[in-house]
Amino acid sequence: MNKLQHFQKYKLRYEVLVIFCYFLFNSLISATSVIMEANRSGEPNFQLWEPFVWQWSSALGIISLLPACVWLLKKQPFNWSKIKYSLAIYFICSILFSILHVSVMVAIREFVYWTQSLNYNFGNIFIEFLYEYRKDLMSFISLLVVIKGYDFIVSQLQGEASPIAVGEEEIVTQRFDRLLVKKLGKEFIVKVEDIEWLESSGNYVNLHIKGRIYPTRATLTQLIAQIEDQGFCRIHRSHAVNLNNIESITPLSSGDSEVRLSNGKTLNLSRRYKDAFKSRLL
Repeated sequence: MNKLQHFQKYKLRYEVLVIFCYFLFNSLISATSVIMEANRSGEPNFQLWEPFVWQWSSALGIISLLPACVWLLKKQPFNWSKIKYSLAIYFICSILFSILHVSVMVAIREFVYWTQSLNYNFGNIFIEFLYEYRKDLMSFISLLVVIKGYDFIVSQLQGEASPIAVGEEEIVTQRFDRLLVKKLGKEFIVKVEDIEWLESSGNYVNLHIKGRIYPTRATLTQLIAQIEDQGFCRIHRSHAVNLNNIESITPLSSGDSEVRLSNGKTLNLSRRYKDAFKSRLL
């Protein structure tokens, strides 16, 4: 398994690790900077732990909103042909982002201060919110740019597959037997019959082919409807298999079964799909 394949397999873990490390160290640096500046100006008017609570509560607030930012970019991508509409939508979202960020941040601070038998005073809500929104607006824009840039880099490295279909019909209704993969400025052709198994991943389906993973923009239901007559069967709400790649099936005490592929991969066969799966094997 090369580095790209390892990254694809544990992509979510890497992303979570990088996000937490970034915010952890950024908050640590910001908190120590506050302490150092206060010491330079004289005796600090706060306890040593307070700057860390201020910074980390803010970081946790932003981290909690990252999934919402990813969802926004997928469901409502910025449309330059309708720029006024997009700006209005994103402006409203930036206000919601700031309100939620401040709410989470203040809630954490109040809880921590309460555990220390102290009272946290946020100050004048209107003035403080305007102050926080000024910073949150830049954070919101930066997050969207980073997420978009990250998605672009990842898509270039791992490639994205799309069906090669004939005619002008909608792709979701067409049968196809080849896929076009665009990767690092090059285009490759892969055969549907070479797909070993399929994995649902949000708005994409990851195609597992000879140790590589190629995402294609579709739902698992749509994709299986197009290729099931080529030997593919859904065995779980999150994945499907190429019947020609099945090596063994092992019943489990739970009523489910374990499907082992010829490449050594083991997948769960859900009871919900067991009857349909058995009928395909007959």
